[in-house]
Amino acid sequence: MSFWKEKSLTQMDPHEWESLCDGCGKCCLNKLIDDETEELYYTSVACKLLDHQQCNCTHYAERVSYVPLCTQVTAENIAELTWLPDSCAYRRLHLGRDLPSWHPLITGSKVAMHQAGMSTQDKVKCETKIKYLEDHIVLWPMMDVD
Repeated sequence: MSFWKEKSLTQMDPHEWESLCDGCGKCCLNKLIDDETEELYYTSVACKLLDHQQCNCTHYAERVSYVPLCTQVTAENIAELTWLPDSCAYRRLHLGRDLPSWHPLITGSKVAMHQAGMSTQDKVKCETKIKYLEDHIVLWPMMDVD
């Protein structure tokens, strides 16, 4: 059943909500905002908790105790989280779009997502090894295929 087509974000149970996350890791990237233009820039520098191969948080359930500023995406705050990439399932559904063809709920695994280049797999550096975030600005997180 395609529950995401039948229910609104606020109607989903916790299991359905969590399964919407494709596990791309893009929300775990460090971002910069230009003070003058307020333009958002993604970097290739990831949170210290991101598993760079699996694109999962290594301490998801208790991530806020490790990273107090980690944002929990909810149906109540999704409209405010304009920094989420356009490929994000939560953002797509909030904006009235469907899940992309590569989404794990459609394909059954993350393989198609990785093959489409929609995840952070093999593209990121650990934040503990970076001195200047400005040197690591990238455009690929904003890519939205499908």
